[in-house]
Amino acid sequence: MRIALAGAGRIGARHAAALARSPHVTELIIADADPRRAAALADRLHPASVSTAPVSTAPMSTAKASAASVRGLPSVDELFGARPDAFVIAAATDAHAALVGRAVALGSPVFCEKPLAPDVDGTLQIIRDAESAQVPVQVGFQRRFDAGYRAARDAVTSGRLGWLHTVRSCGFDPAPPPADYVPVSGGLFRDCMIHDLDSVRFVTGREVVRVIAAGANRGDAFFRECGDVDTGAALLVLDDGTLGLLAATRYNAAGYDVRLEVFGSKDSVVAGLDARTPLAPLPDGAAGRGTPYSGFLERFAAAYDAELDAFLQVAAGASANPCPPAEALEAFYLAEACDLSRREGRAVDVEEVRR
Repeated sequence: MRIALAGAGRIGARHAAALARSPHVTELIIADADPRRAAALADRLHPASVSTAPVSTAPMSTAKASAASVRGLPSVDELFGARPDAFVIAAATDAHAALVGRAVALGSPVFCEKPLAPDVDGTLQIIRDAESAQVPVQVGFQRRFDAGYRAARDAVTSGRLGWLHTVRSCGFDPAPPPADYVPVSGGLFRDCMIHDLDSVRFVTGREVVRVIAAGANRGDAFFRECGDVDTGAALLVLDDGTLGLLAATRYNAAGYDVRLEVFGSKDSVVAGLDARTPLAPLPDGAAGRGTPYSGFLERFAAAYDAELDAFLQVAAGASANPCPPAEALEAFYLAEACDLSRREGRAVDVEEVRR
């Protein structure tokens, strides 16, 4: 399978390495807004041998290993002229919608990092275009592929936990992003907490009907200057009465901390709690703690691999799309509702923001 990758930055480089070693990929073509960055990434990944084996429909974990041919192109436009079998979009957020639209117009399956578009209208347009072209578009919500989150979902659906009363989720970054990223990020709720919002839906199988959210700025001024917050929290009311408690921050110097706790009438479980969770037990302090995860790329390394493996199966027509645009739209609605609640200081019914 010939795969085109748009974006050679941090997440793009990570996806490129996974795709280059996939037995399903015979050629990986990389382009970036900065052609030198695409060329440098291709040079780092170019293998000594090239596989011309036919596409396998076996999972990557069981298929025979092979190495893909890797090359960089001078521009993103040339990716579309190369007519690949599928596209992986890991470019800057504000370029997602246009790139996904062009790939869909070619009839190519697409994997795109969230968000598909910077707003609801753009997301709806992609959904319409993909449905009209009958082309699968998979959205990058990697927590859905994490072993802990999937086990939590299984615990819920099996009835092991009984009926749920509380779900708690946190997403704490060790340090803020660059100042120039924040104005184009969509804000804390759309950029960070959207993962927690999607995870609540994924694990519980329920919909959120009402939110109450708040935000704070205790760190760098650039968050406040562009109307964003560096710390946020939300109370969710699910359609069966379960309550969700979410928290996110850009400042957690102890280390990267992402967890989901699910409490039921019979039992409770947690995903993301291990020896590297940056929490100091009291009164013993930090004794026994391991080195915290450096960030999301390390914490969810296996999930990113599983996510791309799933996409390659979708692109080959071997499996159904595990995260279609409609799922991204629901998470976007919830992020919109949270941000509206934060700005207006009131409870918001999710129906208020639906189109």
